[in-house]
Amino acid sequence: MDAVTSAEGTLRVAVIGAGPAGIYVADALCAQADHPVQVDIIDRLPAPFGLLRYGVAPDHIKMKNLSSTLQRILEHESVRFFGNVNVGEDVTVPELLADYHAVVYAYGAAIDRKLGIPGEDLPGSIAATAFVNWYSGHPDFFTSYSLEATSAIVIGLGNVAIDVARVIVRDPEEMAATDVPDDVLDALRASTLTDVHIVGRRGPEHAKFTIKELREMGELAGVDVIVDPAEVDGVDSDDKDVKRNLDVFKEWAHRPQTGAKRRLHVHFHSRPAELLGTDHVEALRCERPDGSTYDIPAQLVFRSVGYIGTPMPGVPFDDSTNVIPNDEHRVIGGTVEVGEYACGWIGRGATGVIGTNRSDAKGAVTSLLADHDRLMAREVTEGSAMVHVAQRGKVPVVLAGWNAIDAAEISRGGVRGNARVKLSLWEELLTAAAAQAE
Repeated sequence: MDAVTSAEGTLRVAVIGAGPAGIYVADALCAQADHPVQVDIIDRLPAPFGLLRYGVAPDHIKMKNLSSTLQRILEHESVRFFGNVNVGEDVTVPELLADYHAVVYAYGAAIDRKLGIPGEDLPGSIAATAFVNWYSGHPDFFTSYSLEATSAIVIGLGNVAIDVARVIVRDPEEMAATDVPDDVLDALRASTLTDVHIVGRRGPEHAKFTIKELREMGELAGVDVIVDPAEVDGVDSDDKDVKRNLDVFKEWAHRPQTGAKRRLHVHFHSRPAELLGTDHVEALRCERPDGSTYDIPAQLVFRSVGYIGTPMPGVPFDDSTNVIPNDEHRVIGGTVEVGEYACGWIGRGATGVIGTNRSDAKGAVTSLLADHDRLMAREVTEGSAMVHVAQRGKVPVVLAGWNAIDAAEISRGGVRGNARVKLSLWEELLTAAAAQAE
């Protein structure tokens, strides 16, 4: 473990969560020149980068390259990484607050929202969050998914929904060049899907797809896109982003079909009413605005209707909004009068894209630095938090350990002829990280 003592007068900050939001907090703190800082980024997982590593689709390689920028922040002389540390179990919030002048909660929102319809729990009904974590190699999601079906439905009109649809409908050989674990690539290659349906309860003007992802879907080789002209013709908007999306939908609606072996169907104004089946999903019943219903046969249904945050022991949580209550990022009702802040999805809700977290992090740091004098007046015992972690038998993964994981993944990628292949099991990750001591 790193043995670094901060200089006297240094503002010590613990950031809980090593995703983009948390790392951007560290970046903003290190970028300012008014106060010396020491930032320790703590994460439950052995690997950093959060949503970028485990949420961004593996075929979005350019976006995933943002990790090189985040890596440089982790390597800053005033930043330390402590992975494999579960706050609330390996170390408590009061113990962190006894060590650091400030604690910033930036651990995201990783639980899926429920549809609340009959049949939702049938086998074959899968939370998109779990499926994304599986194909992204998240160590908590080791269950394998079979795509040996003919029809699948993705419920939702956001980027997670379109990511899931794209991953399962595109040529699996195009996924071989990504960082998906080997078992995921095997499952994609074994897929027998011919039809994938995206279903949304609202109209095309309410779709939350970014234009880049939407256009990409229409350019997939060997895939026909099918949209009912009646659902998109005549729909317009003054919003330029919405209009761009509408233009794509309209082009799809009037695009000649090629007879491709895989088809993507987009359904609007279709409220999911019930999942049909006895011991497995067989169809989704949808309700139109006029009250009529129709069924889409499918053996797999992926539910992608949003993420919600979860509480952390010792931290206030609003069950109605699923966020840590805060005012200008300052936690309301925290353990200490001043010293706790919230940033990212756990502070604002699951909205925005990865880049949104940069400005959000700057806002959190602005509030934190405005409290500087009061924070420095708090009595803290430097290093005490990690003593508690060690006493509980946990060995943190520090930057050298993460770099060892990184090297192991790059080595594994050489076998497939690409940049990296993810290690997806806890044992694999921790074994690779152990090379930090060798």
